[in-house]
Amino acid sequence: MENLSRYQPAALSLLRVAAGLLILSYGTMKVLHFPVGMQPPVGSMGWIAGCIELIGGALLTIGLFARPAAFVLSGLMACAYFIAHAPNGFFPALNGGSLAMILCFTFLYLSVAGPGPYSVDAKRA
Repeated sequence: MENLSRYQPAALSLLRVAAGLLILSYGTMKVLHFPVGMQPPVGSMGWIAGCIELIGGALLTIGLFARPAAFVLSGLMACAYFIAHAPNGFFPALNGGSLAMILCFTFLYLSVAGPGPYSVDAKRA
């Protein structure tokens, strides 16, 4: 297993890109109505969350300002969990909040660990 340690930096970059693309897809649905439109009203909490997901997801995917973007997205997912899911019950598997919870902690980890070597931030440094 020690041989796998050399892939840790690349795996960090891969985690960042995967999480960024996932949250970006939710932003495109809410704001750009692609591939299907959720169509929250402009200016509503859902639409504002979609804008944050769209911009933060794009920044995280390319690795530009990745730490602050991940931190903001972590807070967004915490809010999403406590506003939309926690009132429906305590257990994430039952209240539908599993994805919001795991994304919250993934983004929190990325805000601390950084974007990895394959990012715009790494190229700028």
